[in-house]
Amino acid sequence: MFETAAKRAVLRSHFMDWGSFLFGAVTGGVLAVAVVAGVLTRRVVRLRAAEERARRQERLAELGALTGGLAHEIKNPLSTIGLNVQLASESISDSALPEDEKATLVRRVETVSREATRLANILNDFLRFAGRIKLAPADADVRETVEELADFYRPQCDIHRTLLRTDLPSTPVEARFDPALLKQALLNLLINATQAMAATDAPTREILVRVRVETPDPTRVSRTPQTPEVVLHVIDTGPGIPSAKHAEIFRPYVTGRKGGSGLGLAVTRRIIEEHGGRIELFSEEGKGSDFVVRLPVAGPLTPTDSSENDDARKTLLDRLFKRASTS
Repeated sequence: MFETAAKRAVLRSHFMDWGSFLFGAVTGGVLAVAVVAGVLTRRVVRLRAAEERARRQERLAELGALTGGLAHEIKNPLSTIGLNVQLASESISDSALPEDEKATLVRRVETVSREATRLANILNDFLRFAGRIKLAPADADVRETVEELADFYRPQCDIHRTLLRTDLPSTPVEARFDPALLKQALLNLLINATQAMAATDAPTREILVRVRVETPDPTRVSRTPQTPEVVLHVIDTGPGIPSAKHAEIFRPYVTGRKGGSGLGLAVTRRIIEEHGGRIELFSEEGKGSDFVVRLPVAGPLTPTDSSENDDARKTLLDRLFKRASTS
């Protein structure tokens, strides 16, 4: 009897061991399948997101080509209109008409000329915004670029009774950037500030361009790698920008100035972002504005070419989808 009970206990122990083994194997298999499914799901999500980005880029490229061609087709007749308006103005001045009639006709012709010029400027801004920005980065001194721009724009400030000052470091600020495009981005900010102050009766009109270099704080914890940045401030004593408009001021065709194209700040943001940087706005009504441009000292990042790996992953996932659809 005791032997039978012992045998039964041994058998129960064996069954329990096998049951535990089978349970563990099944559980492990389920977990493994879950892990593999999770990995595949994430890869599928990333693949679909990449394909959607590719399709979106293709649509944007087609739209850019279409709108660019349309804009060029409009510019040609505008040039013809401008030339003929100039010839008409000269003919009126040389005609035998009474002086009062000449003056009236000349004013009307000049109005047509101004509107044609304004449309041409809007088209130029649109082409700069819609076209693809191709950087030509080079190692250069940011101070030198800002000084050249200030010397170029200072006569325009004098016309608008605006004082343009610069606050630059005493030593070179070496960085990798496209000098011509950075000048264009900063010039748009200077024009925006000048025109904003010209629309007011403020007794003091001043623009300050400041350049600084900021290095990352080693004690600061961040999820993204921190790199040294060149920080440029364009500060004005204008009327300021309402806080409700801060989020939309850089969008295309958003302007607070009569006759403005609304593309200057949008183009500036595109140029800065192509450099891997960002632009910020600090402004308060009645106290002026501070546009802050941040550029990585190391220059824009060069994307790595992973097309072969992406193609291999796409082929693998396509096979998995086919198997899933036929099973």
